[in-house]
Amino acid sequence: MIQKVKIKSVSSNPVNPRLIKEDKFLKLVQSVKDFPEMLQLRPIVVNEKMEILGGNMRYKACQSLGHKEIYIIKAENLTRPQMEEFVIKDNSSFGEWDWNLLANMWEVEQLTDWGVNVYDFSNKDVDMVNEGDENSEWIGLPEFEGSEKEPKLIIAFESENLRDEFVAEKDIKISSKAKMTWSAHYPFRERESYDEQYE
Repeated sequence: MIQKVKIKSVSSNPVNPRLIKEDKFLKLVQSVKDFPEMLQLRPIVVNEKMEILGGNMRYKACQSLGHKEIYIIKAENLTRPQMEEFVIKDNSSFGEWDWNLLANMWEVEQLTDWGVNVYDFSNKDVDMVNEGDENSEWIGLPEFEGSEKEPKLIIAFESENLRDEFVAEKDIKISSKAKMTWSAHYPFRERESYDEQYE
């Protein structure tokens, strides 16, 4: 049964495994401010000792807004293992968003304000994707548009013998060797000495 209680009578869970970044917390605070009715529809879940099992962040948002009372529902007669399981399951997301439905029903700004992580493509990015360039799907992503440095490919081998066999089979010239790491350039270039660079 949902109850309205003094916020001071509830305590946060000291072992809550869920964290929230400051920008997301500020959005949650704004959400609670804009739509306080949701707090009654989704009350904070507490155990018999009034410790929070679900809703720690909403509780903190209510505290920061100066609320004197909050809505709770008691999860009674749970064992300690059941309470621990509840804490994890309440914070787990098993489903995925239907991105097509989201895109057609709501604006990006709304979804972002409500806490949904939406990657907002600019029109330029969309146009480039539609042109069909083989790399266009990656435009705008930081992993793709990196610095102008040479790309680096790292190959890990289970043993030094496998590494040596691969190098011999592919006739790879190694520019530097260390115990665990070898490096090579393609096309191969000898490492210049300090003296050669400044002659």
